[in-house]
Amino acid sequence: MFGVSHAAAGSAEIQVRRERVFLVLAGLFLGSMAMLNILGVTRFLDFSFQFGGRTIPMPLAVGVLPYPLTFLCTDFISEIYGRKRANFMVWVGFIINVWLVIILWVGGVLPGFDQAVPGADGRLPLFFEIRTLALGAVVASMLAYLAAQLCDVHLFHFWKRLTGGKHLWLRNNGSTVVSQFVDTFAVITITHFYAHSLPVSGEQPLWPQLWTFIVTGYLFKLSAALLDTIPFYLGTAWLRRYLQVKDEIAHHES
Repeated sequence: MFGVSHAAAGSAEIQVRRERVFLVLAGLFLGSMAMLNILGVTRFLDFSFQFGGRTIPMPLAVGVLPYPLTFLCTDFISEIYGRKRANFMVWVGFIINVWLVIILWVGGVLPGFDQAVPGADGRLPLFFEIRTLALGAVVASMLAYLAAQLCDVHLFHFWKRLTGGKHLWLRNNGSTVVSQFVDTFAVITITHFYAHSLPVSGEQPLWPQLWTFIVTGYLFKLSAALLDTIPFYLGTAWLRRYLQVKDEIAHHES
């Protein structure tokens, strides 16, 4: 019976590690994407504060909470596995969003014990409320998602080429800061003009209200992006040792 060399066994173990880590990162990314699209604009958190004797409004959609994690996962995969795998994961996330829309639509048209009819309190049954908000939010988020995530991957590798693979903090923050503004602006404007799901007042000027949602969402994402710099540095250093890579795996194994 032929034995297996230590080098071959070690290589196989490393390959298993690489695929497991990719699966975990992709799972966190895709799970967060599905969760934020279901939560969407079902609730707005109130982070308003007093400044100079006036109240500064800071409404934040609850669906935004898991979003910064998606960019951290994208950056890890871009750094370790390369641009092709990162883009592939982005497109898989898009397909999952489409699948989510299909399930919400089918779940609403099939016969059930409740109907999309407002009750005595004027509210729809729980599923139909979530369905109405989620369908509008998913369309907005899918368009914004593709623009932002592809922008993030492109800018990440742009900064990586420009700096010769140095200054990890620059490509991590430089890509995320721009792409998250693209995402925030797109999702707020599309959610309002297409889905009409934002709690805006018809008695006040529209754009100041929209900019309040945009700025609040962006500041949250920007803060999270800056805070994840240290975890990204530490995580990248650990992953490179654990997966035994010097450069991205896609290049290392070519």
